[in-house]
Amino acid sequence: MMQTCCIHQSFCFPHRILPRIDVSSSIGINKLPKPPCQLGFIRKTQSFGISNLTRQRRLYVNLNANDGHPSMSMLEQVEEEEEEEASVENSAQSPGAELPFSKWSPSKYIWRGLSVPIIAGQVVLRILKGKIHWRNTLQQLERTGPKSLGVCLLTSTFVGMAFTIQFVREFTRLGLNRSIGGVLALAFSRELSPVITSIVVAGRMGSAFAAELGTMQVSEQTDTLRVLGADPIDYLITPRVIASCLALPFLTLMCFTVGMASSALLSDAVYGISINIIMDSAHRALRPWDIVSAMIKSQVFGAIISVISCSWGVTTTGGAKGVGESTTSAVVMSLVGIFIADFVLSSFFFQGAGDSLKNCV
Repeated sequence: MMQTCCIHQSFCFPHRILPRIDVSSSIGINKLPKPPCQLGFIRKTQSFGISNLTRQRRLYVNLNANDGHPSMSMLEQVEEEEEEEASVENSAQSPGAELPFSKWSPSKYIWRGLSVPIIAGQVVLRILKGKIHWRNTLQQLERTGPKSLGVCLLTSTFVGMAFTIQFVREFTRLGLNRSIGGVLALAFSRELSPVITSIVVAGRMGSAFAAELGTMQVSEQTDTLRVLGADPIDYLITPRVIASCLALPFLTLMCFTVGMASSALLSDAVYGISINIIMDSAHRALRPWDIVSAMIKSQVFGAIISVISCSWGVTTTGGAKGVGESTTSAVVMSLVGIFIADFVLSSFFFQGAGDSLKNCV
């Protein structure tokens, strides 16, 4: 005598009904108790890849009240761990459990602004402790100094001649030919030479620092240095800061010399004012503090350029597009920092000045 039963399986997906199968009477249907009666057979625990959770499967055999034939259904019961995880997820997703600033993320400029004093402090500590990579420092000093000298001198030459054209015409009409050299010397030593040199170095070397470090950051070369046991601050940033602070004063001094020489030559060749008059007037107006202040300014400007450019480089994200944006932003922020520092230093150094031209009138 053949009997039929229905087997139902329930998983995470909708119920799927298997086809009816024939089973022999050896399962002991005649020996089953009368309905309503339920027998439960517990099978061993199995894990499914659908939810990656451990579930228990129970096999229930129920007697069909209509025809008296048994029907078997396969059910899954979720363990207590799944219920606990579901309750934890629901509580985490509830709005009341969120922190006040959990969804707020600072802007990239805020992170970069905070990275500037942090990197500057780390560089100062490395220098005080003597952790300096001298080979990289010499390489960066060569790039920042001799290789930037040509463009700096060319720029200062034409700036000096342009200022000479403006000053000579006006001072000649006033009969102040002996004051031309003093005015040019003060303008070049206090403002023009350090600022113009710093602008040229920011456009040439500041962009190079940001692009190099930005490329290394997005290509994970800085992480490779850490794996090899080298600190990027010691190996990459400190040599560039030292090179900029050492090279800028000498570049400023040479730009001042070339600017004054071009002004004197133009005055003699075009306007008929002797070179000796220009040089004597400059010598009378200048003080040693004017040259020293120019070199101090250039050192501060070099530190601003290198620290900002390196900070923008090591915080670069976004691949090649991010490298380009970091390079442009580094140059702009370096120029802004130079102008702000120039105002602060000038007001501090020359607040009481005003009698430098008395000796050359």
